[in-house]
Parts: sequence; C-alpha cells; structure tokens
Amino acid sequence: MDALLGASGIGDDIGSLFPDTDPAFAGVSSVALLAQVVERLAQAGWRVGNVDVVVVCEQPKLSEHRAAMRQVLAAALKVSEDAVGIKATTTEGMGFEGRGEGISATAVCLLESLV
Repeated sequence: MDALLGASGIGDDIGSLFPDTDPAFAGVSSVALLAQVVERLAQAGWRVGNVDVVVVCEQPKLSEHRAAMRQVLAAALKVSEDAVGIKATTTEGMGFEGRGEGISATAVCLLESLV
C-alpha cells in the first residue's frame, strides 16, 4: 500500500489512512484496506500497472502459498495475476527475520495515468 501511495504522489501513507490507534481498523483485513487504496488511486487518476513484492522470512516457506497470494493481490489491485510478482528470501539467520521474530516485505509498483 505504501508503495502505491508513494508512487501516486497523493501524500498519504498507511498510517495516516488507517491508523493503528483507531479501533475501526482493529482486525480489519489488509486486503480490504488494499482495495480501498486502489479505489483512492483511481479517484486520483491512477491505476496499477504491476507490483513486485519481496517477502523476507525464514518461516513459513512461501512457495506453496505464492499462487494464492498472487490471486488475492491481483483481485484487490484490479490487475491480472501476471502483473503481480511475489518473491521470498531469507536473511540466512541474520536480524529479526532470521531469528524468527518477524517478517518484512518490500514492494515496488508501476502506476499508469488514467488521464
């Protein structure tokens, strides 16, 4: 979401749109929030061209989940599954990801102007 919002230049980020201090967002699906971001982008004159995501974790192994992840993300982003890349990597035991204390991800995207 932050990659999309940043690329659009509309000046929002996840924290300003969906603050974790607001009880309205407690337990909400991140996919539902992503769909809201895509709608906000459309209102600002943008559509998603493609996204590429790298997930950093030791466990779980994502290979068996990758197809489902692409399908869910593609639907929320309103793009074909071919426009969604998902990769996984480890830190070879280093850092909080390597110790199994958490997962991180990075994403890049291409937005296309609707105007």
